Amino acid sequence: MFSDVLLRIAALLITLGLAAPTAAEPTSLDPAVERSVETFGKAIFAPTPDDEKSAMARLADYTLALEKRDFAAAYAMLSLTRQAATPRLEWEGNLRKQDGLWADGRIRILRLQWYLDPPTQILGLYAAFDFRGDRADGTMDCGYVVVQRAAPGGAFVVASSNVSVVPPDLIEDGVPKADVLQQLPCYLGKGIATAL
Repeated sequence: MFSDVLLRIAALLITLGLAAPTAAEPTSLDPAVERSVETFGKAIFAPTPDDEKSAMARLADYTLALEKRDFAAAYAMLSLTRQAATPRLEWEGNLRKQDGLWADGRIRILRLQWYLDPPTQILGLYAAFDFRGDRADGTMDCGYVVVQRAAPGGAFVVASSNVSVVPPDLIEDGVPKADVLQQLPCYLGKGIATAL
């Protein structure tokens, strides 16, 4: 049983595009994943490898908690602003209504967008991970998770997330059909620009 859990965690890390050869080495995102940075004209900024590792670690912890249906642990990773906006019972109830979401832990990161001090948001560094998840039943999850850190060296928290389910009849050759594609944040890279 315990070995099954370890295998599922390892599979999730691989499908996230994470590499974790040994326990001593931190996780990192596949270099082939598309990346961008937006500073809204305020400053020159480039995320460090530590920024990316910390953001990825929060994403991995959050998605693993959801995959295990550990809603208490996942909710604890949400920003205080998000918790204040959505009480835990309401948040958990919405996830339970969509029983299949996050269930198999197989997601693939498509894009990582960094945002420094975005207008109308709490100041800080944001990382928006756009992803897709392909399930054995032919359905696809498509969405994003945005993590935020208020100050350098601080912990990332989950600021926002959104996932849509695409049924098999709306997928053609592994890609959602054109009329559906325009509604899916994982392909449009909406991230923080329209999500928060």
